[in-house]
Amino acid sequence: MTLVTTGAALASLLLGMPALAQGTAARLILQTSPLAGFQHHAGPALFSLMEPGQFLTLRREPDNPYDPLAVRVEWRGVQIGYAPRADNVDLARLMDRGQAVEARILHLQKSRDPWKRVLMEIYLLEP
Repeated sequence: MTLVTTGAALASLLLGMPALAQGTAARLILQTSPLAGFQHHAGPALFSLMEPGQFLTLRREPDNPYDPLAVRVEWRGVQIGYAPRADNVDLARLMDRGQAVEARILHLQKSRDPWKRVLMEIYLLEP
């Protein structure tokens, strides 16, 4: 796993100060995944407004009739797809245990293939 740090934490590492300054959190990359179901939700209508680095909201859908481990992905409160079924087992279990997670848009690509349009990175948040 790769360790990603926030601004103040990175500065403290570079300056040789304590690893994490007060009010910062480390993020561990859990996975990098394409967005599934993009074409079936609001993704195509919102694509031109999205930018790399923007936050995505992850919500568990344990009652989803197609996948009990479903993790819904939202951009600014609107559903744009799901974490891929092949990649959601660990993510769903961690979320069910109350683990704090965060997602961001890593890459956007205009493509006919909806699986190539949005690449997201999902992090575990460390206090």
